[in-house]
Formats: sequence, structure tokens, C-alpha cells
Amino acid sequence: MVTQTEEFLRLHPRESGTDAELLRSCIERLATCVQACTACADACLGESDVAGLVSCLRTDLDCADVCRAAEQVLTRRTEPRPDLERSLLQTCVVACSQCALECERHAEAHEHCRLCADTCRLCEEACRRLLAAL
Repeated sequence: MVTQTEEFLRLHPRESGTDAELLRSCIERLATCVQACTACADACLGESDVAGLVSCLRTDLDCADVCRAAEQVLTRRTEPRPDLERSLLQTCVVACSQCALECERHAEAHEHCRLCADTCRLCEEACRRLLAAL
């Protein structure tokens, strides 16, 4: 099944010069990571021990914001800015790694943290792959 991201990339009137599959995968992983981190932060707010999850909440929200920015910049294929794209991808790698580590600390007690950590690791890997190709 063709994804919406794949269709938009295919239909863009300009060649991106970037491996389309790596780009698609990364954009989709970034979007999923934004959703996972936002959902995890919200779930942390609903937990009885919110005070013990403040660092997790902050890390979730930082990661979501960084990934959202990268997703939007990478989606815009007219006049791409490779230096900016590389910088954002490097920042995503750091944000996803930190978020995964923090969520893994709470994963045994909170399933939403386990799911978020797994999602962050997948996004981190997709960003590393695209970064290596740029």
C-alpha cells in the first residue's frame, strides 16, 4: 500500500536528489514519533505520580517539538536546505535518544513509556540512515 507521504513525494514537481525511500521512511517515523511523544506526555500527566514523571514529560515534549520541526522541513522539497536538514536530523538523533532513555526508565511501570521509547528508537534509526545518505 502506498502511503500519503510516498504519494506527495512522488507527485512533487521537483526531483529531491535524496533517496526517496529513506526520505519517506524518515518523514513517517518523525510524524509517528511526534504522536507517540505527545501521547506519552499526556499519559504522564494522567498518572498519579506526576511529580516523578516531570523529566519524562519534559523530554517527551522536547522530542515531539524537534521531530515536528524536522518533519516539516524535510517534507518541503522545493529548494531544500541540506545543511539545515542535516542539523535537524542530528538534533532529532539526540532528542530521540534522550527521550528513549528517559522513557525506558519508566517502561516497567508505564506501558505508554515503553511504547514511546520503542518509537523513539525507530525514529532515531531512521534519522541516522537519512543523515548518512545526505
